[in-house]
Amino acid sequence: MTVPSPSDLPARPSEPARPEPNPPRQTPRPGVPLAQLIKETRLFVVDMDGTIYLGENPLPGAWAFLQACQASAERDCLFFTNNSSTTAAHYAQKLRRLGWQGPLPPIVTSGDVAISWLQREQPQARVCLLATPSVTRQFEAAGIRLWSEPAGPDDSRAERPDLVLLTFDQSLTYAKLARACQAIREGAGFVATHPDINCPTENGFIPDCGAIISLISASTGVKPVILGKPYPETVAAIEALSGVPRSQLTFIGDRLYTDIACGVNNGAHGLLVLSGEASRADLAGSPVQPDAVLPSVADLVPWLSQAAAGAQLQR
Repeated sequence: MTVPSPSDLPARPSEPARPEPNPPRQTPRPGVPLAQLIKETRLFVVDMDGTIYLGENPLPGAWAFLQACQASAERDCLFFTNNSSTTAAHYAQKLRRLGWQGPLPPIVTSGDVAISWLQREQPQARVCLLATPSVTRQFEAAGIRLWSEPAGPDDSRAERPDLVLLTFDQSLTYAKLARACQAIREGAGFVATHPDINCPTENGFIPDCGAIISLISASTGVKPVILGKPYPETVAAIEALSGVPRSQLTFIGDRLYTDIACGVNNGAHGLLVLSGEASRADLAGSPVQPDAVLPSVADLVPWLSQAAAGAQLQR
């Protein structure tokens, strides 16, 4: 299967034949048996931070997982990251820098979902954007009307913004926060790309967009509309992009409340890997339960190989 690039909106393809693999022995998992989950999956929607790499270090077995996906005629993968601190082009360059030499899967960010949402729902809105310089340029190139602080009362920018859009702004300053909070108090809408509280790195966790949401909401008393994982806008965007119905999508990631919730709460599947934020101990108290749990994406490789072998035997 070849997944289209993010600029394409193909027709939904027909259902392929399903293999009946003879899988290796597995430890009991919650939810759907792993062999059944793989059998029902046509597209893996794969997180990046904490799933494929940590910071500047690829996780063991990540490249083998991508190779196994791309070698399959029945299923493929697409990268979706809630991390809106940079652009899909940057993530493509990072994958190359980290050593991936194969074809690049499509890469979509919560920032891309936000741009699509603005173009569809708020095409004329003046947007107070909290974002890094590269993401700001991406929004400008997409034709989003960005608001900036007026130089004085006669400045044509003196009109108030219609909404504040928060991304994972690693260039955030107190002045930016103050302007955003003031705009929200004066009636601007509040939208955020994603609710992730922490971003995993090779040196531990750093505050992510969700932590800044809490700060702004505490100051203003306003909660945002959130567009990335685990919200329905993300699933709808992936369906439109890939042509694969949600019942045949499996979200893979290291966070129960975003990656896994996006799948299991929206008619898709969720496979938790324990290579990033979540631990097995987190499952006991979580209202969100994955369909399957594995230590890392590397542990999917033998299962994908078995599924591919079963498909070959059926031909």
